[in-house]
Amino acid sequence: MCALKRLNLDWAKAANLRLTQLNEIQELCFHAYESAVVYKERMKFIHDKKILKREFKSGDLVFLFNSRLKLFPGKLKSKWSNPFKVVNVSPYGAVELESEDGLRTFKVNGQRVKHYLDTDGE
Repeated sequence: MCALKRLNLDWAKAANLRLTQLNEIQELCFHAYESAVVYKERMKFIHDKKILKREFKSGDLVFLFNSRLKLFPGKLKSKWSNPFKVVNVSPYGAVELESEDGLRTFKVNGQRVKHYLDTDGE
């Protein structure tokens, strides 16, 4: 008998309370979604701000990333090969390189090269 007194038998009031609770949960989920979107946009902006644009010109010296060393990594072995000279740059990112002795030219993806910063002060 005591349990029946605690139950809310007014169906209209119970349904209204349940709808209010569902709306509050939906509003909370929407607010969390909006916060996540704003957070992702801010983190992307901060990340993109730190990325340096790499533009190569003919005659630049660049290092070439050696992807084969990823298979057998050495602790102190550099993954970047000797400086190469840029011969030609295509508009879609391919870079044509020339070896140090000038005998061989080959094309590579522009993402595999980075600028060679000379420390001689020339």
